[in-house]
Amino acid sequence: MNKKFFLICFGIFGLAFLQAQIINGRFSSSIYSFERFDTPTTSANSIRSFQMLNLNINQDNVSLRSYFNLENDFAKEMQNDPRFRFYNLFLEARNLFDIATVKLGRQPLFNSIAGGLFDGVNLDLKNEDFKLSGYYGGNVPAYQKFELTENWSDNFIAGGKFTTEAIENFRFALSYINKNFKPQDYYALRLDENLNPINILIENNSNQYQFASAEVDYSLENIFSIDTRFDYDLNFQTASKFEAVGRYSNIENLGLNVYYNYRQPKIRYNSIFSVFDYGNTQEIELGADYKLNDHLSFLGRVGNVTYKDDNSQRITLGLITNYGTINYRKNLGYSGELDALSLSTGYTFLDGFLTPSLGIAFTSYKLSETEEKNNLTTLLGGVNIRPWHVLSFDLQGQFMNNEIYKNDFRFFFKLNYWFNTNLNLL
Repeated sequence: MNKKFFLICFGIFGLAFLQAQIINGRFSSSIYSFERFDTPTTSANSIRSFQMLNLNINQDNVSLRSYFNLENDFAKEMQNDPRFRFYNLFLEARNLFDIATVKLGRQPLFNSIAGGLFDGVNLDLKNEDFKLSGYYGGNVPAYQKFELTENWSDNFIAGGKFTTEAIENFRFALSYINKNFKPQDYYALRLDENLNPINILIENNSNQYQFASAEVDYSLENIFSIDTRFDYDLNFQTASKFEAVGRYSNIENLGLNVYYNYRQPKIRYNSIFSVFDYGNTQEIELGADYKLNDHLSFLGRVGNVTYKDDNSQRITLGLITNYGTINYRKNLGYSGELDALSLSTGYTFLDGFLTPSLGIAFTSYKLSETEEKNNLTTLLGGVNIRPWHVLSFDLQGQFMNNEIYKNDFRFFFKLNYWFNTNLNLL
């Protein structure tokens, strides 16, 4: 099955390449070096390399879209290296019969409940103010291997969404998602009836997410907007999440924001975690931002989170300028105590050729009132060099120092190349 899948995919890929009119995408190569401590006194250096290719082959309203990544460690031999990850490889046909868009293959799924990647089909139908979407496929194997997951009945994802903007200033949406995932079986030592240790095969059932969601949004341009979402867990038959985000901006240079969130822990059906005693959280945050002039703005937010038996608060203050930002954050209560001050700046010179950036943060924190306070210093320095609009280089150094990571220094380098070519080989 998997070998046939490979041959079919590469056959489509090659045929599309020969008949393509436009080939575009991006290639990037990056290196990330860091030191990993196995014990408080022993460590090993890692130099991870990442080679990424985003390639699109287009012919009229049909495209073959792909996204691959190859990673390896040059300083230390690691299990499963080198890793070749297939993030995307799907055929897309747009505006069929002036109403439909179809995607077939490995593709992304944007969903707040169980998003990610899947191997399958997605169908969008759109007509004026109405849109209907549906998808079905198998879960992607670990490390995004170029394989199809076996036994789709235990490892599938399916769902759909209906959206309408037929009523002025409103948007309504109803959606459903069902995701099954079967953990790998494993052997474990257990005692038999005579209390002798024996190996037993542990076979778990397929764990499942099954949710229904509703969204209602209302907006008056430059005056007021509110977005709401409600998620219902069909397996546990309980409200999982309610979220509301609102903004009022009818006062000159002033914006007022409100955020509310009610959330239950998201537990897989048939999971052992469902037997634990857990509670929901409620979160509310009020904020405002004021634009003093074209170069300077202020913002502030105050939030409170209510847990099962306790609560915590947070305060955020910020200053935004054309040259950078200054932010202060304070947490107190059940989630721990924290004071953090951060500064970041970046500026472009020579018409975009050179963009240096710098960031520094000082943090003081402790997990509870009785714990000892810890201090953390973080420093980021980098530069972006773009000699041509299709080519850029990024260089960044990261430094962190606290009780756990003493003088931790990391290095990151990345090359980006964008291409867009007209080609017709047949």
